[in-house]
Amino acid sequence: MSTSLRITLGQHSEPGADGGVNQDFHGALLPEGRLRTTKGVAVALADGIGSSAVSQVASAAAVRGFLDDYYATSEAWSVRRAAQRVLAATNSWLHAQTQRGDGRFDKDRGYVCTFSALVAKGRDVHLLHVGDGRICRLHAQALEPLTEDHRVQLSSQESYLGRALGASPHVEIDYRCLPAEAGAVYLLATDGVWAHIDAAAVHAALAAHGEDFDAACAALCAIARARGSDDDRTVQLLRIDALPDAADAGAALQQRPEGGWAMPPPLAPRSAFEGYTVVRPLHASARSHVFLAVDDTTGAQVALKTPAVELQQDAGLLDRFLLEEWVARRIDSPHVLKCAATPDRPRRHVFTAMEYVEGCTLSQWMTDYPRPTLDAVRAVVAQVARGLQAFHGREMLHQDLRPENVLVDRGGTVRIIDFGSVHVAGLAEAAPLRRGDAEDGRADSAHAVAGTLQYTAPECFTGAGVDARSDLFALAVLAYQMLSGQLPYGLNAARVRTPDDARRLRYVPLRHLRPELPAWLDAVLQKALHPDPRKRQEAVSEFVHDLHAPGPQFHRLRPPPLVERDPVRFWQATTVLLGVVAIVLAGLLVRAG
Repeated sequence: MSTSLRITLGQHSEPGADGGVNQDFHGALLPEGRLRTTKGVAVALADGIGSSAVSQVASAAAVRGFLDDYYATSEAWSVRRAAQRVLAATNSWLHAQTQRGDGRFDKDRGYVCTFSALVAKGRDVHLLHVGDGRICRLHAQALEPLTEDHRVQLSSQESYLGRALGASPHVEIDYRCLPAEAGAVYLLATDGVWAHIDAAAVHAALAAHGEDFDAACAALCAIARARGSDDDRTVQLLRIDALPDAADAGAALQQRPEGGWAMPPPLAPRSAFEGYTVVRPLHASARSHVFLAVDDTTGAQVALKTPAVELQQDAGLLDRFLLEEWVARRIDSPHVLKCAATPDRPRRHVFTAMEYVEGCTLSQWMTDYPRPTLDAVRAVVAQVARGLQAFHGREMLHQDLRPENVLVDRGGTVRIIDFGSVHVAGLAEAAPLRRGDAEDGRADSAHAVAGTLQYTAPECFTGAGVDARSDLFALAVLAYQMLSGQLPYGLNAARVRTPDDARRLRYVPLRHLRPELPAWLDAVLQKALHPDPRKRQEAVSEFVHDLHAPGPQFHRLRPPPLVERDPVRFWQATTVLLGVVAIVLAGLLVRAG
């Protein structure tokens, strides 16, 4: 008879001897149905550092972020890939918070914590660990440590934490995968507990409280306290009661690219696919095909996206394809396209299902409104900016903002779409965009630019590093293009390859194309479009504010030099002047002779 993964779990946490803030944090998710099969059961705990007044925030963010985001990752990712990428993103976020506060001068006062997690999935147990918490397996006479303490011992009395979440921009997460056994008991504990208990104490607590594992965990904390622990105390006990049959686990654990989900078949109108009925194709490119489909269960319309044939042999680009769904699940904004609600049914093919929005792309909108008012453009820019802020708040960059990737629905709501080029801080992508992967004007350069050339900030070409101001540049290009129908640097921005190329860029004043627009608007746009990102507005919100309420620095403007206002007249005057100088010099030479 087929069985499923079943566990018994207990947890307890309490503050240290001083009765102050408990800097430990713990949690677990025990999903049912398909999610338990595809993602497993996860338990996690974190321990803040005593020198920091904010490390309890770091502990809570680490555990909550892991439990939320791990289950939002693609089912096609292995536990190791999903967990380590989520933790890398969490580490990046914690370190960024530290750099914005007092911790930038002293990391011992920053958003720093240890972290340990156990994921039971199929017939395996996966361990993730950094710091000095511990994961142990209970044996008859011993607690077997399954993790290594990341402490640097200076002397018999002095040591310090050598590795932790949030301590540096990048962190190495220890990973182990062990075969699971029915009846095995695992203990996760912070150093306030594991340093003061042994196997006998765990067996005694379990014997005293039977199936009440929460009470057994509370008893272990009491034992640690009685034996001299004055630190915060947190412990979790997990027992594996039953494992799925090997055949069932093997089918459930198939993962791409190790041989998991199949590539989708060619789709056509009225095709039945994964519980959807295809209505018609919406878009096709060299990398994907998008179809309008109807969910057979709910009747809702969705946009099905399948990888093109060319992608099906490229594991790296397939990872980017699947990253879109992961990104969409993590961002909640009315101005960012959402994943479609998916019924609880198994998936067999590589695809994504997104909400279907009736409307047009910004490219079509510009065709319909070739000379929009400034207020109309402000309204669009403000909505796109709010979508970008949702990305930036999650330490993400969109990196491919262009008219084709912005949708305007029939009610005027604007949404950002297409997340295949999104950069998530801390995530090391399996296969970055390589030479030869260019499509629709995308980059084919040594710096592997992710976005579309005409809308990409110069620093992306030069390899100088990107941040939120690179997305700001693309937003300003859209604003300029909506108002003028042209690009602010023509095609020259797409030819940038070196810092010198960037410095030679010359902004084409908007008033050459729309003289009725206010002069300050050119100043606002020119700042946002500056080749040097340090000279742009700090954030998209500042750019939007400047478009609505330009400060005095944008009104006290000197007229641009003649070479910018009228290049033809400038060179004509220069030629005449040089001619006059040549004649004078020739006359002087003749007289001298």
